[in-house]
Amino acid sequence: MNFVYISPNFPDAAWKFCAALKNNGVNVLGIGDQPYEELRQELKDALAEYYKVSNLENYDEVYRGVAHFAWKHGRIDWLESNNEYWLEQDARLRTDFNICTGIKTDHIDAIKEKSEMKKYYAKGGIRTARQIKASAGLKKVLRFAEDAGYPLFAKPDVGVGACGTAKLENEAQLEAFFKGNNVGDYVIEEYVTGNICDYDAIIDSKGEPIFESWSVCPPSIADIVKDNLDSVYYVEKDMNENLRYWGRQTVKAFGVQSRFVHLEFFRLDRAHRGLGNVGDFVALEVNMRPGGGFTPDMLNYAHSTDVYKIWADMVAFDQRTVPDSNDDWFCVFAGRRDGVKYRLNHEQMMEKYSKALQQWDRVPDALSGAMGNQSYICRFRTEEEKDAFLADIYDRITE
Repeated sequence: MNFVYISPNFPDAAWKFCAALKNNGVNVLGIGDQPYEELRQELKDALAEYYKVSNLENYDEVYRGVAHFAWKHGRIDWLESNNEYWLEQDARLRTDFNICTGIKTDHIDAIKEKSEMKKYYAKGGIRTARQIKASAGLKKVLRFAEDAGYPLFAKPDVGVGACGTAKLENEAQLEAFFKGNNVGDYVIEEYVTGNICDYDAIIDSKGEPIFESWSVCPPSIADIVKDNLDSVYYVEKDMNENLRYWGRQTVKAFGVQSRFVHLEFFRLDRAHRGLGNVGDFVALEVNMRPGGGFTPDMLNYAHSTDVYKIWADMVAFDQRTVPDSNDDWFCVFAGRRDGVKYRLNHEQMMEKYSKALQQWDRVPDALSGAMGNQSYICRFRTEEEKDAFLADIYDRITE
């Protein structure tokens, strides 16, 4: 089996997917923009061949890389980046090389455009916030606002994370927003409050999950970026059955096959007309790739498993060979900001949580806006231990 992995060097954890593929007997072929000699040794060991391009944005260059691999190694069976940024290019390459194990261009809008996602959610009977395209014009959006009420939430129709989002508190802010540039690229939704919860799953070729988990983001990524908050989210110890149901419904509605998915939901913190009561789940958006940052490692720590191996099993065997561990924990990510004074400094945190600490890292600058600069990942058996850790992380000295 020939597998072309796009950008196997970034994000850093990508090498673990490549290594798991190789260990399953897959011929892993990498295309990236980093010089080969600068790749980490574990990635070099996983790759049968590496093709360097000067710019991964240059489709012709990447196309020539895939063509080279096909000429040298034979038919390409899989092509994947596991990266939101490259989903559209991945789909185009699969279409051009007739690679049938992933999303092609005829289905990419459904997972890239938030306005198109709504149609699939509706097909599956999955509740979502009401939405209108800003391109409908100010008059129609004002009528939408009269019914939905303020605040409203504006976000790019195609975008990753919280970049470019805006909370619109009143009509004056809405009108001011329409005076900005590229407003036609946005969608505007009724504002929903609650925690963001993520359904993480690895789906086989029949659309069935072979791994499932869920996590909670107490402040949203949008609020973290806007207010420069500390970044905190955690993987739950036990699966929420309601979220399992809605996650699986979403997988069916979007026709997901042979993918690692990261599906976002609101868990309402107040009753919302037309959406549900406190604790109900409302779909936010789909991400047809693993959770970002350290999420795959956190899933491993939380469930004493190996999602890299489970994903590679799905690719190579269409089933998992990793047994359930039945050894589950709460796993917490906390990202702190440089230049902020905390009640417990780095050394004190390391000492107090040495037994719970699984890893700590400097966060790449490209991710620091959403994740902070210094990260800690800990796991705990009880909710009380988890909450005590969160209290320490949030405890800033404000004087």
